[in-house]
Amino acid sequence: MDAPLPLPTVTPRAPIALFVYNRPEHTRRTVEALAANEGAAASPLFIFSDAPRTPAASPLVEQVRAYVRTVTGFAQVTVVERSANMGLARSIIEGVSDLTARFGRAIVLEDDLATAPGFLSFMNDALDAYADDPRVLSVCGYMYPVMFDTPADTLFLRAPHSWGWATWKDRWSLFRSDGAALLQALEARQLLGAFDANGPHDYTRMLKDQIAGRNDSWFIRWYAASLLADRMSLYPVRSLVSNIGIDGSGVHCAEWRFDPYAVQLQGGRLKVEVAEPVESPAAKATLARYYRRVQWLRYVNFAYRKLAPLRRLVGWTDPARQTVRS
Repeated sequence: MDAPLPLPTVTPRAPIALFVYNRPEHTRRTVEALAANEGAAASPLFIFSDAPRTPAASPLVEQVRAYVRTVTGFAQVTVVERSANMGLARSIIEGVSDLTARFGRAIVLEDDLATAPGFLSFMNDALDAYADDPRVLSVCGYMYPVMFDTPADTLFLRAPHSWGWATWKDRWSLFRSDGAALLQALEARQLLGAFDANGPHDYTRMLKDQIAGRNDSWFIRWYAASLLADRMSLYPVRSLVSNIGIDGSGVHCAEWRFDPYAVQLQGGRLKVEVAEPVESPAAKATLARYYRRVQWLRYVNFAYRKLAPLRRLVGWTDPARQTVRS
């Protein structure tokens, strides 16, 4: 009788979905940071490359595709090159649906997110820890630049986040594409106040804009579905993700003169301990103060962009963008 096969020395890792389009430098920085993660070599990477929306976008899309075809450092690299432009929302919805159906879970990144070396370990630890708890919708890698008075390395919030996240097949099944039906349900259950209170944006307006075709946000529908299902999302108390695309180059990110989202990435590994998925009132209050500051800075940054012609006229040279921290 043959000897039993040895147990694997590396725990199977969740597949990573990376969505790219036409930003070669952002994509390179995102991939290099991800490849430097502990556990990257044991993680399968699926890169979804959307097709050009216009002929003018073709050269940069091809530059991105030429680069991602050379990517190594992962257990497996699969490049999916779309033959027609899908747009960010449809690309993410279909890509996440495919991977969660095949693997039961997925870690999701876009092409402008630099990750800390402990990002993949945190995501996989959390995916394992809460795999059987349907109350937890998702695991998020980004945390706003605030300080929490807690000894734990994690906390729960009512709203998910889109900058480096993960979920499971059964949780992703809650996603609903019909924004109008989601809005109607939020209104019927008198949840619009709570909907807008859980982040620095006017989420009701964002959902209405999605319904009217003024934006193509998958995230606003994911968040609405989460709130309606009364789910929670797990976060690190210190960010494992930095958005390097708030420079006017992204689909939904305008350039900010004062960037309230800039963070110092967590250096060491964060510990994931199973806890009851409830939102801390103290953490919620801390974030509410931060959200108000972001909303005020939104007006400042809008005025700054509107004054761009005047700045050019007088020849004013802008110093480096400022970072606003709590």
